Amino acid sequence: MIYLDTHAVIWLYSDTDKVFSEIAKEQMRNEDLFIAPMVRLEMQYLYEIGRLKTPPDVVLAYLNRAIGLKVFDADNTAIFDQAMKIEWTRDVFDRLIIAQAMADDVGIISKDRNILENYSKAIW
Repeated sequence: MIYLDTHAVIWLYSDTDKVFSEIAKEQMRNEDLFIAPMVRLEMQYLYEIGRLKTPPDVVLAYLNRAIGLKVFDADNTAIFDQAMKIEWTRDVFDRLIIAQAMADDVGIISKDRNILENYSKAIW
């Protein structure tokens, strides 16, 4: 299993998969794809400020049908405990998304340079 960062989900929905590295594409073909619930919330925020034109639940329902993407239901206590240890970002969305990946000991597909430099299981 592997998580997708928010921008990866939006790019998949927008059919701009050419931006993904070959390693990321291979991981997406070979792993079960999940997102942290925080990705859904960040997408809602982006929708509310007009940077995402489609409501997140529409995007996620489509990607669930198309590629089997699921929201992973996790232990929030473990996620918040892990998030308390992350000091390399002030972005609350990134902090909680990566905390969930860390708590579940899985990789995440992200192009975010800060994530790539600080989370050893980040893939791009």
